[in-house]
Amino acid sequence: MNAHVINVHLDPVDAALEVGLKDLWFPICPSSFIKESPVSLRRLGYKIALWRDSTGKVHALEDHCPHRGAPLSLGVILGDRLACSYHGVEVRSDGTVMRVPGSPGCKLEGSRPTRRFHTAESNGAVFLYNASHPALDQAPPLNLPEQLTSPEWSSFLCYTEWGCDYRYVIDNVMDPMHGAYLHKQSHTMAEGDMTAEFQIRELPSGFVFEKKHQRDVNFDWTEWQDNGIHSMRLEIPYPKTGGPGGNFTIIGSYTPITNQASGVFHWRCRKVGGWQRDTWRFLYKNRLEQRHWNVLEQDRVAMENMEPDANQREHLYAHDMGIVRLRRHLRKLATEQISKETSPT
Repeated sequence: MNAHVINVHLDPVDAALEVGLKDLWFPICPSSFIKESPVSLRRLGYKIALWRDSTGKVHALEDHCPHRGAPLSLGVILGDRLACSYHGVEVRSDGTVMRVPGSPGCKLEGSRPTRRFHTAESNGAVFLYNASHPALDQAPPLNLPEQLTSPEWSSFLCYTEWGCDYRYVIDNVMDPMHGAYLHKQSHTMAEGDMTAEFQIRELPSGFVFEKKHQRDVNFDWTEWQDNGIHSMRLEIPYPKTGGPGGNFTIIGSYTPITNQASGVFHWRCRKVGGWQRDTWRFLYKNRLEQRHWNVLEQDRVAMENMEPDANQREHLYAHDMGIVRLRRHLRKLATEQISKETSPT
């Protein structure tokens, strides 16, 4: 085993960040992933079984039958419960074993050994609350950015999976300067200063990392917010050929699949209404979407080809202070999480 891998797993703060911080909402998959049959996904350090009941509501349990450990995702949907295909054990969506057909009345019945996950569905995605307590009865509400909740905005979900640690994806978005280099051939990123000065502007629940003397020219700033879900926002100025509406806004949120795979969620948004909404959506699907996929592909190739320990052998400079600020904050949150987990109750 490589030395850098050993060091990663000896650091409890890094280990906590690797699988995603607790007591936060994370997007875990597009809504279209969950259809008539249960599905199994690895996310946030867990293997999770997800299914829809007869009303279409999404439920989630750890994909592990409490009897012998068979995958519950291979079982049969019985409304708000899954019946394990191995021995028929029925587990309700809150983790309670409701029935053991092979041994009725045994002590497994009525127990609650299976980790349950609270879910929400919005904007074409399924979200999961990564609770620190496995039997949490109620999760806080999902609080998404205005661009995903206001009727004044229209958006498209762009989902992909990258073969890298999700923190590399975060670093990439918290680096506006790379747009002027990596994406310099893009129709939206060909302009602007190649040697910009940056500053950090604090917000009540986050911060903005921005170029000092440049706005509405290129990828000029990134905003990071913690509102019970970690989200990032940026804007790209559109030429007139981009259709009606203001700047092209991207809302991002990123989820660990494994330490070498990430769920990458970008909502591509524009503030438009009426006929302008219809025009923008038509232009996006027919002319603009592929261009944005091309830009995202450039990011993917760069991130996937970085070594797993690349962020431990860096020589950072002024353009990277947003990355440094966010990394320090996330480590602080992880340290606080570990302190809560290890403190006497």
